[in-house]
Amino acid sequence: MDFRPSDRSLDYQRRLTAFMDECVYPAEPIAARQMADSGDPHHYPAVLDDLKAEARSRGLWNLFHPHRDPGLSNTDYAPLAEIMGRSIHLAPEACNCSAPDTGNMEIFELYGTDEHKEKYLRPLLDGTIRSAFAMTEPGISSSDATNVAMSMKRTTGGFILNGRKWFTSNGMHPHLEVMIVMGKTNPEAEVHRQQSMLVVPAHADGVRILRNLPVFGYHDREGHAEVEFADVFVPDKDILGGEGAGFRIAQDRLGPGRIHHCMRSLGMAERALELLCTRALSRSTFGTRLADRDNIRDQIAQARIDIEQARLLTLKAAWMMDTASNKEARQEIAAIKVAAPAVALRVVDQAIQVFGGEGVTDDTPLAAMYAGLRTLRLADGPDEVHRMTIARAELRKYRDR
Repeated sequence: MDFRPSDRSLDYQRRLTAFMDECVYPAEPIAARQMADSGDPHHYPAVLDDLKAEARSRGLWNLFHPHRDPGLSNTDYAPLAEIMGRSIHLAPEACNCSAPDTGNMEIFELYGTDEHKEKYLRPLLDGTIRSAFAMTEPGISSSDATNVAMSMKRTTGGFILNGRKWFTSNGMHPHLEVMIVMGKTNPEAEVHRQQSMLVVPAHADGVRILRNLPVFGYHDREGHAEVEFADVFVPDKDILGGEGAGFRIAQDRLGPGRIHHCMRSLGMAERALELLCTRALSRSTFGTRLADRDNIRDQIAQARIDIEQARLLTLKAAWMMDTASNKEARQEIAAIKVAAPAVALRVVDQAIQVFGGEGVTDDTPLAAMYAGLRTLRLADGPDEVHRMTIARAELRKYRDR
């Protein structure tokens, strides 16, 4: 087992770190000011276009994509995603490595027609449009994808969609042009063959954005939209992978997406630990510097241990995806999806405690990190589902003994 970074990955790490230091971190207060001045929580800050142009000029574009330039493996990409995670609301989009576009681009690559690739994949790769993935629904337990209930009724030449989706990431983005929507095309089929995925233009007749859902009071710039589909017609040509392939495509999509989330989570954890240490070295209480207190030192040491353990597990999962398959790495992907957000959340929480009242404001990135990481324990499958997957695999080893 060898997941040492390649020379190529190390080169990208150096270049990306320089981009973060020279461009992204200085842009954070500028973006915040542009957002505040607009009065719109979904405003697209102009500084992002500057960052995108700079990222492209430095060759730091579409780093996630294994099949196109630069064609990095999961193991090589892992530390890059971690670096971008340190500025989660700017860096991934600046490098065209944002969820849910990364997963949607892979779906179009693997299952899209030539028309889909020309109309949607190419501009997504160019960063001129954004996309959404509409799977989660109100009123059902979405942790089980077979519960998806949106009606996709067969009609002459295509399907009629009726239903609601929510937590549709990118749903409020001003550059949103296309959605990949999962629904039920055949309620009578075998349970894992009832669902299909359709390509739906974001501005199609009958598609209506109802509202943006706040996450712990935060309205992410891209939005988590509740979307209504009322008699939306989708032609046959816009089904992905054929009728009944929705569940399988969802599994193909979520594997890489989950590990990308974990990588970015570790970047948030590293930045939170950095802020914690800097704060502890600069503040004193009752005549003693915080950094000299045993309980603070214990927290710092445990945070370093936890981050390193989570990183090694993430790299193992990435290595298995590269050398075996996503399916064979399923248990490791499930394990890191539980471990990484929990570790990062714990480190952020400790940093908030050291910052005191300032830690729960927007004067530091910690409060927003906390909200995002706590939500991540639900997104792409809650912890309980991943633990169930792990437990089943463990029990299988001993069942026939």
